[in-house]
Amino acid sequence: MQCQYCYNPDIIDSKGKVSCGEALSFLKSRKGLLDGVVLSGGECTNYKGLVDFVVEIKKQGFKVKLDTNGSNPHVLKKLIEGNLIDYVALDFKAPKEKFFEITKSKLFERFENSLEMLVNSLIEFEVRTTVHNSLLSKADLNGMIAFLYIKGYRNKYYIQQFVNDTPTVGGLGYSKNDFSINDFDSEELELVLRN
Repeated sequence: MQCQYCYNPDIIDSKGKVSCGEALSFLKSRKGLLDGVVLSGGECTNYKGLVDFVVEIKKQGFKVKLDTNGSNPHVLKKLIEGNLIDYVALDFKAPKEKFFEITKSKLFERFENSLEMLVNSLIEFEVRTTVHNSLLSKADLNGMIAFLYIKGYRNKYYIQQFVNDTPTVGGLGYSKNDFSINDFDSEELELVLRN
């Protein structure tokens, strides 16, 4: 995906600077000081060696949180079935009708499959959306809330307001960030605004 509000253009362009071996060595040196590891991105499930990497992290005794856009449900399934992840944060980028416009991808169905898999699993997870007011409206978010409820999601839904202090993939400018809980139709889901 090429989400316009993404603040990690170097990672998206595959310019990472740390090898898996270096990361595992670092983790070994931090045993007893760290409890867990967060795998994020770009999109960490695009990394071909992810499952093996997570196996090695778990061997060291760390918990693993996965931050994902849900674009690789087959990888997510392997991680869940292997009992390799402890928590998932699933990014709900946009409603289906705006998904391509915002992500520059046609991966909504994969996201939907990942959401359904998580809803039907025992793994703890959250769904979150980053909002820039020029990309998503309050009406869009209300539609996304309804979609989540229809899909069986019953956990907290985190609405993260875009932070205006870093260059982004899409070169977005300032976002008003003027949402309040009262702007949303949600008697079914607990909403949490993150600034």
